[in-house]
Amino acid sequence: MTTNDFVPVGTPVDLDNCAREPIHVPGSVQPRGVLAVVREADFEVRQVSANVEDLLGHSVDDVLGRHLSFLLGDDVAARVEQVASVLGDLHQRNPLECTIDVAGEPRAFDAILHRDPSGVLLVEFEIAYGPRPFSFPNTYQAVRGSVDELNRAATLADLYDATARAVRDLTGFDRVMVYRYDEDYNGEVVAEAKRDELNSFLGLHYPSTDIPAQARALYEKNWLRLIDDVGYAPSPLVPAVDEQRDEPTDLTHATLRSVSPIHIEYLQNMGVQASMSISLLRHGKLWGLIACHHYAGPHLPPFGTRAAAEFLGSTLSLRLVDRFEDEQLHKRLAAQAVLGKLTAATLDDGESLSSLLLGAPSLLDLVPADGVVVNIGGEYRVHGSVPAPDVVTAIAEWARDAGDEIANSESLSRDLPGVDIDPDMTSGVLAINLPDGQYAIWFRSEVLRSVDWGGDPYNKAIAVSEGDGVRLSPRKSFDRWREVVHQCCEPWATTEIESAESLRRYLVESLYRRTRGALRVAETLQRSLLPTSIPTVDGWELSAHYEPAFGGRVGGDWYDAFEMRDGRLIVAIGDVAGHGMTAAGTMAQARNTLRAYLFAGAAPAEALNQLNDFCVHMVPRAFVTVIVASVDVDSGKVDAACAGHLIPYVTQHDGAAVPAPVRLSPPIGANGMTYAPSAFTIEGGQGLVMFSDGLVERRDESIDLGIERLGETLGRAGDLTATGVSTAMASGETDDDVTVVILRRL
Repeated sequence: MTTNDFVPVGTPVDLDNCAREPIHVPGSVQPRGVLAVVREADFEVRQVSANVEDLLGHSVDDVLGRHLSFLLGDDVAARVEQVASVLGDLHQRNPLECTIDVAGEPRAFDAILHRDPSGVLLVEFEIAYGPRPFSFPNTYQAVRGSVDELNRAATLADLYDATARAVRDLTGFDRVMVYRYDEDYNGEVVAEAKRDELNSFLGLHYPSTDIPAQARALYEKNWLRLIDDVGYAPSPLVPAVDEQRDEPTDLTHATLRSVSPIHIEYLQNMGVQASMSISLLRHGKLWGLIACHHYAGPHLPPFGTRAAAEFLGSTLSLRLVDRFEDEQLHKRLAAQAVLGKLTAATLDDGESLSSLLLGAPSLLDLVPADGVVVNIGGEYRVHGSVPAPDVVTAIAEWARDAGDEIANSESLSRDLPGVDIDPDMTSGVLAINLPDGQYAIWFRSEVLRSVDWGGDPYNKAIAVSEGDGVRLSPRKSFDRWREVVHQCCEPWATTEIESAESLRRYLVESLYRRTRGALRVAETLQRSLLPTSIPTVDGWELSAHYEPAFGGRVGGDWYDAFEMRDGRLIVAIGDVAGHGMTAAGTMAQARNTLRAYLFAGAAPAEALNQLNDFCVHMVPRAFVTVIVASVDVDSGKVDAACAGHLIPYVTQHDGAAVPAPVRLSPPIGANGMTYAPSAFTIEGGQGLVMFSDGLVERRDESIDLGIERLGETLGRAGDLTATGVSTAMASGETDDDVTVVILRRL
């Protein structure tokens, strides 16, 4: 929103234009303190709030154009100048606790400084009522116990509840709520701490219009806003416009900034006498609020208390981001596992893509739904509950007309009103648009759900007579109002849409490969990256085996073995999800990049950290598992690190085989991962067996059974080479590449 979008300053505001009200330049302040606008070059007072005489004993005319010392006294003014002269964020130095002589008597104030981009200094003086509980530098100590509780919270609900309780205990408000936005900025109360006799707002929803866009923009810049008395009379700035700048003063960061009269009326209609809000941000964008209400009368927590509450809100924001991204990561990893199996299956040229996508796993394992239709390669196949073919055709045409690779709807009756659709059969769809009119479409049936609103969201205003005219005013009823939502399905989650997008890319690749013969190119690339020979080391035996999946399909398996200049032996094995050109290209980048980091001297764990950073930034959506071992051939000591790969076996001289003591870390491709180092020793007669999942994975069988079978095979087989192990584990056609590397100390 630009400045031109706002209504002129001073325009009467009602609900017709409140969304364009310039609330960052209200021209007035709340009267609990005095605001002075100072030209920082010479500390001349350019504007001051009209209540300066009431609180500081000076008339407006006497103050304007004078040095700040006239208003505050020489000592306090000198301290303000000193703080303002220090480079850095003034916010970190607030408040400046001071005593000002008012009518011959000393009075305690909190001075709060903000620097405006236009070159003026905003100096606020808030009366310090009662004892200061703690200073800003001691904020952490004030909320240390609460932060510890947040860190122990096991779920999002626990996080919300702990925060609401902590902020209420800290500030003394009658009610404290954690308020979460959805993607359309409708809000929901997800936690609440309150006086026992108050009715509960927990679970209530509020429409996005309750907090207009320009208010949300201010919340992203100024993280805390207090209205200590909703019945206050605003104290105007004098003059209204600084003559030198000829524009209203921006009060975005002023703690005393007066608020919209519409918002004051909204709070009064709720029976609220004092209010405070703390912003909750995710990556700089407003995610929600901690909303505090007081009903017993005005309520003014000291500045230090508010700073502690703001710190608590910032801590919650960080924990929420961490929790959210962790949950998203787990969902994506689970989806990637299914996607890897699906894409592997689609590279079987012996079967049609349509039948492979509906096998095991199927598209319904990738994206949960009631049914799915696949129309690829001239085959129309159905799995689960889907509409009639003519309805499917109409939906497919709508999805293509949407102009996107992916189209989705939670309410077809709204998005496709011209088609007779039975909501019991389907109410929402997620569609993949493929070349030549081909498609895959998931269907979800109607899910009736109730939404409890804080008042009727469709009757948000009341008409109020004002002189000869009528003004629109906020609603007065905030009683629980239940809406039953019909003809909508369960919303499509972000991770589900991402999975569909990833699948589409693989399907387009598969279609291209099947029609253009890209398989031959990919196979050439794959084999060119496998070592032409492996090192021969005195006292050790090293063997490797690679076998492509049945039908010559190219996957993402690779292995590497080379000697370092200091004599250490590097052995690695990795696997990129998928098959074909994309997997081969990713594998080439991952293999060569990892080899470079290792050869440059990085330890295995550090090399994986560097590889992960490379893939996150340079190979987006890569999903790679890899294990690396660095072996001191003289002592047998092994330094290893594992990124989501299957743990290797250590074979014993007595024939037993046990899992190597290697710590498992997440696969390559997730932001912010750190890979754990492991260390162990290979004694004489022992061996290290590294392998890819193709060796142990079989259709319709748990991979754990395959791993157990490999351990038993190694225990019986004795000193088999890599090829011998592959042969011993073979069971006909393999669904995936098979890679085995064995290092044995003689």
